[in-house]
Amino acid sequence: MKKKAEDLKTSVSSFSASSLLRDMTASVVVFLVALPLCLGIALASGAPLFSGLLAGIIGGIVVGIVSGSHTSVSGPAAGLTAIVAAQIGILGSFEAFLMSVFVAGLLQIGLGIARAGALSAFFPSSVIKGLLAAIGVILILKQIPHLLGHDTDPEGEMSFSQPDNENTFSELLIVLLGDVHVGAAVIGILCIVVLVVWGRIKPLKNSIVPAPLVVVLFGVFLQYLFGRLGGDWVIEASHLVQIPVAKSMTGVVEFLTFPDFSQWTNPAIYFSAVTIAIVASLETLLNLEAVDKLDPERRDSPASRELIAQGVGNTVAGLVGAIPVTSVIVRGSVNVSVGARSKLSAIFHGMLLLFSVVLFPVYLNMIPIAALAAILLVTGFKLASPSLFRQMWSEGRYQFIPFVVTLVSIVFTDLLIGILIGLSVSVLFILNSSLRRPVRRIIETHIGGDVLHVELANQVSFLNRASLDKLFTEVANGSSLLIDASDTDYVDPDVLSLIRDFKNNRGPARGITVSLRGFRRRYNLSDDIQFADYSTRELQDRVTPEQVLNILREGNQRFKNGKRLTRDFRRQVYATAERQTPLAAVLSCIDSRVPAELVFDLGIGDIFSVRVAGNVSGSKSLGSIEYGVGVAGVKLVLVLGHTRCGAVASSVQLLGNDRNVEMETGCQHLHTIVDEIAPCIGGAELSNLKTFNDMERESFVDEIAKRNVLRTVQEIVHRSAAVRQAIDDGKLLVVGAMYDVRSGSIDFLMEHAQPTPRVAS
Repeated sequence: MKKKAEDLKTSVSSFSASSLLRDMTASVVVFLVALPLCLGIALASGAPLFSGLLAGIIGGIVVGIVSGSHTSVSGPAAGLTAIVAAQIGILGSFEAFLMSVFVAGLLQIGLGIARAGALSAFFPSSVIKGLLAAIGVILILKQIPHLLGHDTDPEGEMSFSQPDNENTFSELLIVLLGDVHVGAAVIGILCIVVLVVWGRIKPLKNSIVPAPLVVVLFGVFLQYLFGRLGGDWVIEASHLVQIPVAKSMTGVVEFLTFPDFSQWTNPAIYFSAVTIAIVASLETLLNLEAVDKLDPERRDSPASRELIAQGVGNTVAGLVGAIPVTSVIVRGSVNVSVGARSKLSAIFHGMLLLFSVVLFPVYLNMIPIAALAAILLVTGFKLASPSLFRQMWSEGRYQFIPFVVTLVSIVFTDLLIGILIGLSVSVLFILNSSLRRPVRRIIETHIGGDVLHVELANQVSFLNRASLDKLFTEVANGSSLLIDASDTDYVDPDVLSLIRDFKNNRGPARGITVSLRGFRRRYNLSDDIQFADYSTRELQDRVTPEQVLNILREGNQRFKNGKRLTRDFRRQVYATAERQTPLAAVLSCIDSRVPAELVFDLGIGDIFSVRVAGNVSGSKSLGSIEYGVGVAGVKLVLVLGHTRCGAVASSVQLLGNDRNVEMETGCQHLHTIVDEIAPCIGGAELSNLKTFNDMERESFVDEIAKRNVLRTVQEIVHRSAAVRQAIDDGKLLVVGAMYDVRSGSIDFLMEHAQPTPRVAS
């Protein structure tokens, strides 16, 4: 309910008055770009020209109303041109083909209801970005001829092999060899200049008037002017938009074509429908993901709802004589680039297409194709920007190679084949990565020794069996291994059999202790920890004071580097419920930034934690330490001070001002802390305190905190006979350390401490 309320709130805000003007101006630009694309795609598909315009109208109005996307724009798809042309030929008539489009729409609605849109989550980002870059490159390559007045290839046709028996590069070569229309070329080049200049002048760029609209009006003016000049400057009809013109208002209805329902028993209809539904849905989902990546507000479009919207659109398209519709990346990218805020832009663009066909087709046929080519060319440069290539290169070969393969494949084949090739290559890279590294290996230093921690991947298939078997073979004899499936959703039965065999037979035969954690109950592999990940009596008896110091040092390194051990605290709580056998007693400050168990990356039951402001050795804290040494048998006493210590800073301030602690603070017992810290500060230093700047004062406080740690170490040894006896017996070290609250690192003040009565500094 909460999510629905949020969606409704977003929907209402997206239709606010402030965004309405942006959507309307954006819709005009999208309409002008979509107009020749609709006609060109219909021509390239071998369908009636009017069917392309109808597809644009339906994609804008019908799909736009049902869709949940804010930025996607639907219409006839360049990626379907080859399929449409082939299916019209196979079915024998356009009317029979419309029947298959109608059925395809119903299938898409079913896919949407079944939530097949969730498949879009599996599209690799490298392929999506490759699609965007490829569309950009194709727009640049395909629009250069149109920009210069060479219009033999239909506008909107995006395949490498063209209907005019040329290809993308041979068409460019023809243009470079001189097949240029002077008037169209001048219009195209000047329109690019206007677009670039408009984008660089801030007041113009931020105005509500979009540059593409200005360019179209400018192109119409130049076309009219060149018509007056005559000669080579005249822009003929072949270089202008060509909307079918009805003789009357009722004549528009005559353009409609209706499906041949008598074909409903023809199996070829359903084969064609399945083909169209699958391809149109795949292209829609990919284009939807791509347009969402362009959206500056980073909104996510509901993919399953989009399939329903496309299904409704194609159902209507089949009924009235339109070619199939999908979400179209070219329209969507233009829509985003001109500042559309909501799906009203897509709906308005469909209405404009409808009005243009019915009311003023003659006037729209005055627009030069070169002016529209300039808009698409600039859009292409934005999609295939150098920064995108640099970004993909920086992300490594596993991202860059599928990105480039997708781009090149789309440019040299067509949209659908190129995407399938890109997806295939991306899947191969994913499989290769999974085969090579189905697990993550970490060497963890636990209290009981080193453990090879093997974290299984989210999905472990039979393809991973060989590499996992190789890993087991490489495990050193006599070592400890933890196989962790805590983040794994699926493990293949063959892999489970391999793990069982290694745990029960192969591992023990080589002296390897195999522990398990996190396997689902259905796998019949229960948690079994064979190594000590908390302090036990056996460990406490066996470990030396120097080893305990090393454990703390290594724990802090893990904490500082963000590589803390994964611990099963529930198991530790249960295991330590009866008794505790800590390895060390840590006397630290009460400062909230210095929790001893965390900064040393320790578990439950590993240390005694004694905390008092300023980590001073009062009688109660000393009593706690003596209990740890004399009764619990800890091997190390660590006095842990820290930088920027509030207790030390306050003591320095109070002593420097020579104030009575209770009168100054209202605290009756705080003087006991100050009195313990006072011997660490010289009288001369206090007299100079007022001359210190902030940096000098902070440095001075840190120095006093360090002296206080060393003094506390000395006091513990001096005042406690139990501590001295343990040191004499070689069972105890007393060590000082300073924790840096900025870096998280700990500086041990007894780097080479020996278990003797002497306390080094």
